[in-house]
Amino acid sequence: MNGHILLLHGIHMHAWTMLPFALLLRRYAYSTATFGYYSVWQDYRHHCDALAERTEAFFSLHPDEPLHFVGHSLGGLVLRHFAAARPDLVRGRIVTLGTPHQGSATAAAIRARHVGVPLLGRAYHDLLDGNLPSLPAGIELGSIAGNRPLGIGHLVGLEGENDGTVLCAETHCVGMADHIVLPVSHTAMIADKEAAAQTAAFLRSGRFDHERLKHKAA
Repeated sequence: MNGHILLLHGIHMHAWTMLPFALLLRRYAYSTATFGYYSVWQDYRHHCDALAERTEAFFSLHPDEPLHFVGHSLGGLVLRHFAAARPDLVRGRIVTLGTPHQGSATAAAIRARHVGVPLLGRAYHDLLDGNLPSLPAGIELGSIAGNRPLGIGHLVGLEGENDGTVLCAETHCVGMADHIVLPVSHTAMIADKEAAAQTAAFLRSGRFDHERLKHKAA
């Protein structure tokens, strides 16, 4: 077995939505588990406390084994806060999928239409607004973006290369170890075989398999 992975879902989602991606990652000899949280009703501090409790429980049983993290969209931002607050519990690598590390233009547009409170709740401030802590030294984070624009983005006038919800430019994180863009939409990313293969590659080596992507595009 290559190691253990804990997967975090995005906004308005449930832990079970990450099960297809978890199953894909198991093909690469990883054990997987999902972490659920109330994305709009509770703030990131509560998410981080619950994640710390879950992580500490894992290390109490597996003290010498790494635990990797994979976060889709908002889940990646929760992991940013978690890594900053508890770097001692990040004993593996992090992959974010379609995560707006620079803040979300889509979320800002929704908020400007005065429907932000019911739709975004506590997921906007210090998360989707881009007000995030720096990535601590020694934390290896790889960011996957999509460029198939299928999603809410066209309803809010999202301009630029995007996955239908998040701009590719928003997925860049200062201090990240690697970044890759795949031909996939925001929602489809968590059931995409290539996204899973690239996630497994980064968790294994700290780099995405860019050569693999070139060969597939040829």
